[in-house]
Amino acid sequence: MDLTDLDAHALSTAIHARQVSCREVMQAYLARIHAINPHANAIVNLAAEDDLLRQADERDAMLARGQSMGWLHGIPQAIKDTGQATGFPTTFGSPLLQHALPAVDSLYVARMKAAGCIVIGKTNMPEFGLGSHTYNPLFGATPNAWDEAVTCGGSSGGAAVALALRLLPVADGSDFMGSLRNPAGWNHVIGLRPSQGRVPGWPKADHFVSQLATDGPMGRTVRDVAQLLSIQAGHDARVPLSIAEGPRDFVPPADADVRGLRIGWLGDLGGHLPMEDGILSVCEQALQRLQGGGAVVEPTALGFDADALWQAWLRWRRALVAPGVAAALATPGARRDQVKPEALWEMDQGEGLGNQDFMQAAAVRSAFYQHLLGIFQRLDLLALPVAQTWPFAIGETWPRRIAGRAMDTYHRWMEVTLYATFAGLPAISLPAGFHANGRWPCGIQLIGRPQGDAALLHAAQGYQNLAGELFAQRP
Repeated sequence: MDLTDLDAHALSTAIHARQVSCREVMQAYLARIHAINPHANAIVNLAAEDDLLRQADERDAMLARGQSMGWLHGIPQAIKDTGQATGFPTTFGSPLLQHALPAVDSLYVARMKAAGCIVIGKTNMPEFGLGSHTYNPLFGATPNAWDEAVTCGGSSGGAAVALALRLLPVADGSDFMGSLRNPAGWNHVIGLRPSQGRVPGWPKADHFVSQLATDGPMGRTVRDVAQLLSIQAGHDARVPLSIAEGPRDFVPPADADVRGLRIGWLGDLGGHLPMEDGILSVCEQALQRLQGGGAVVEPTALGFDADALWQAWLRWRRALVAPGVAAALATPGARRDQVKPEALWEMDQGEGLGNQDFMQAAAVRSAFYQHLLGIFQRLDLLALPVAQTWPFAIGETWPRRIAGRAMDTYHRWMEVTLYATFAGLPAISLPAGFHANGRWPCGIQLIGRPQGDAALLHAAQGYQNLAGELFAQRP
């Protein structure tokens, strides 16, 4: 078996058993990247091969002395281009930031480095991370791992494609409006949006209000995702709203099952969310697997004004996105025509946002959270599709219509992802099945209770145990 076929847990086990050297692992991954990445365009700003092999040799020397840095010892890792990794520019896919070299690592990157990973480059993303379609003027587009004619999703699109095509054994990403979940669903891998505060975001300009985006793990197995979360997670005093208590090891037992789990199927929210043909039925097949394993699945109404939620969401998103776009435009020589229209729209809308508007939106968000607490008194998990469309043509910027309904914003077609984000709940995207053409994957989204990351991963492992043949499929 090629080393790149191993999942991260198996690869780490082989490295620590001295069955394979870190140099051999690095050579295998670099060979595959050189062969596939020119078409996949998943990894950008790849480091020099000599330097990466030198770092691999250093990891081997440590093992020879009986020393290990941790689970990621010697494992190649590429950081999503929203994350800071010293020695690599943090571009956000924007020409305005192509030379923005960070002075320090993002906290979750520092934790992965401390666990032994070797950072080989960055993974591609949409410009400023806006829109679930990975393309930007700096690096170009990243096609879907299963069909190069369609999008891979985003904004963690490069990470998802790198996983699916075995360019990385495990990956990191970030999620604001489904950015870990959507590309995972469309590339047949797993993406976990952790609970709000589970993976502290540092350094950032604000640590009290900017709580909608979070970093998190991606992988091809639930165990890998859980193990990477265990490395990324944990309270940091510099991030005052980070979670101070809870498990440090999120890895579920290998024989986890779903017996007795109560799952509420939200579907299309009673017709509120337009869905392309086939998506609901594929997700319902995934739910049937869960039922076959002993879970109880029941149709569930959201029971909250979805239109009010959407309007509140727009206000929060504008308030948080607009300053970042404005800061990039404040760099010397920057021009508006160097920024995509969707980012300019967010910035311009944000400038007209008043404090009273924002606080009213905050009240809606708080009421929604309290409402969900009531639902979770009788249910363990909520289920939704990960996306409302199948992967669309790579040449499109975003879908203008779904099931005959016009989309009134560039991200309205991603509305299905906002519920977990707005309530700060953990949510995982798991493979559900494929389009009738056999080329386009579809994911199902399971949403857990507040700070219920460990229980959610236990359920996800139980689902993987029921759907082993589906998980084993690869492009």
